[in-house]
Amino acid sequence: MTPSISFIKNKYSSQLALFEKEFKRSTKTNVALLDTVMNYVIKRKGKQVRPLFVLLSANLFGAVNTKTYRAAAMVELLHTATLAHDDVVDNAYKRRGFFSINALWKNKIAVLVGDYLLSRGLLLAVENKDFDLLEIMSSSVKAMSEGELLQLEKARRLDITEEVYFNIILGKTASLIASCCALGAASIQNDQKVIDDLYNFGIKVGLAFQIKDDIFDYGKQDIGKPLSIDIKEKKMTLPLIHTLGKCNKVERREIIKIFKNDNISRAHIDFIVDKVNQFGGISYAQEKMNLLIAEAKEIIQPYIKTEDHKDLITLIDFVVDRVK
Repeated sequence: MTPSISFIKNKYSSQLALFEKEFKRSTKTNVALLDTVMNYVIKRKGKQVRPLFVLLSANLFGAVNTKTYRAAAMVELLHTATLAHDDVVDNAYKRRGFFSINALWKNKIAVLVGDYLLSRGLLLAVENKDFDLLEIMSSSVKAMSEGELLQLEKARRLDITEEVYFNIILGKTASLIASCCALGAASIQNDQKVIDDLYNFGIKVGLAFQIKDDIFDYGKQDIGKPLSIDIKEKKMTLPLIHTLGKCNKVERREIIKIFKNDNISRAHIDFIVDKVNQFGGISYAQEKMNLLIAEAKEIIQPYIKTEDHKDLITLIDFVVDRVK
């Protein structure tokens, strides 16, 4: 049985505490409203998967240091910024079971808070002359923006192929996980091949992470966002793309018609979910996800030298085994 994320967090609690100290220090401001919002965000932190990827990737190459903690803080600043912006774009009023920033302080403040967090993440590298970390993180910001915009563009035209889907999630999700792993490695040593290997490892894990998230949309688990939200937002994810390629013309036309409808009803959602299950969309996505994890493990295996190094494997197993 794969240990839970709580097992990993408990084992690395001292490192996570130092990361959190760096993160809180980075968000400190003289603007009272901003401080209030940041205190709200910090108290409702998630599973800290991304900082853990930084820390465990660094652990492969030596003892973590202050640069590692800065890298983890940079990642969390960027990730939190994207969540603030995403909730505005998606008109989402709940995040991890709590009210989102835009629900409590409206869109304008949520966007500005997101901008602030992004700038703090980049400045954290500049202030400490971590220009190698800055390059990795800036590339991730670019890729994430491109991925989100590509998804919006294709959502309008409903012409997303499997190849386009992977290009989208490569940018919007996988690039950040890849940056976490590359940042962890770069914080300890400067061998570019090693950093590239960790980046490619993170890409595989990140793609699998997003596929798992997309599969949740067709399930009945409470994952902190409304079920079927991807359908309501007209996002073509892997289970549905596979289904569209397998169903007949009449069924395909009906699904596309639903997606073009501005008012997608519960009956519409149930129809799509039934078709996805009927044509094996979920099992197909799971197969792709498992293949990506296997490829990720193959990349990282040469760097697994001790029992503690295996915690990184445990973390990526959590990515595909998690139920929430």
